[in-house]
Amino acid sequence: MNSDISKVREILKATRKRLSDNPDVVATGIGYKIVDGKKTSDLSITCSVKRKLPGSQLLKKDIIASSVDGIPTDVIQTGVIRAFMANTGRIRPAPGGISIGHINITAGTLGCLVKKNNEVYILSNNHVLANENNGQIGDPILQPGPYDGGLYPGDHIADLYQFIPINFSDAPHKCSTVNGIAGFLNGLAKMVNSSARFRTYSVQAVDNLVDAAIAKPFNISDVTGEILEIGTIQGTVSGELGMAIKKSGRTTGLTTGEIAQIDVSVTVSYGDNKTALFVDQLMAGAMSQGGDSGSAVLNADNKLTGLLFAGSDSTTIINRIENVFTALGLSI
Repeated sequence: MNSDISKVREILKATRKRLSDNPDVVATGIGYKIVDGKKTSDLSITCSVKRKLPGSQLLKKDIIASSVDGIPTDVIQTGVIRAFMANTGRIRPAPGGISIGHINITAGTLGCLVKKNNEVYILSNNHVLANENNGQIGDPILQPGPYDGGLYPGDHIADLYQFIPINFSDAPHKCSTVNGIAGFLNGLAKMVNSSARFRTYSVQAVDNLVDAAIAKPFNISDVTGEILEIGTIQGTVSGELGMAIKKSGRTTGLTTGEIAQIDVSVTVSYGDNKTALFVDQLMAGAMSQGGDSGSAVLNADNKLTGLLFAGSDSTTIINRIENVFTALGLSI
């Protein structure tokens, strides 16, 4: 093995400059050749490229030969390789995976860029961009989020544009007539020295599919379509049982896992005795923590499959991306 590696090292040293002159190549090295997604025992000269394209879409001079001096080559897509930045800092242009939030919350995660009517928007959760239904269209969105030092107006990156309301269970009733009746009855109870009191609640009539919202950036140059430590989105895919997934989030950065359950119905706590029932969700293992809400979830091929919004110490709950796109009228 040492003699084999020594030979490959000599060949790589002699050809590195020529390989690196290819505009798509961002790195070269020695690795085991991957065939049909599986690692073999054959050493290869590995070229990392910004984007892997079929030979028919490349200029002849940019096609990487299948071997160099008898050593097989391998081409893998890594995207542009950048120095890592703190997910909680102020970043321009802002990629997915970093801190963002409505002016009146702590902080969540900028998921990714999406399109609606051919215009670009930031996608994240309702509870990140719309403050759990309490936000108003046009409210300031800060990057980083307020908890991470984001201030208005200096860090004002976008305005709330649209959100899907969350239907909370056992939420205080908003009808003034019903509340007035409860108040009258409480007054009578007080007059007769009764300790009984009446409270009104709305019974959740509609199950939730998504916790989602979009914001309109001020300047398109302030955002980028890439996701920190992942790269660019290569389309969408419906989440399936056992699918390998990954996400980049404000708190835990790049993490990986797999879809452990589908067709999940789950009661999610939003604090202050507020809960909401979500159906048709995806569940993964422990790949997120508080502040990762809003992260885009992708498969191994960088296809968008979901929007992370909740979890526990051992689970992560994800909206299906097809439900998010349908509810908000979005596309990639």
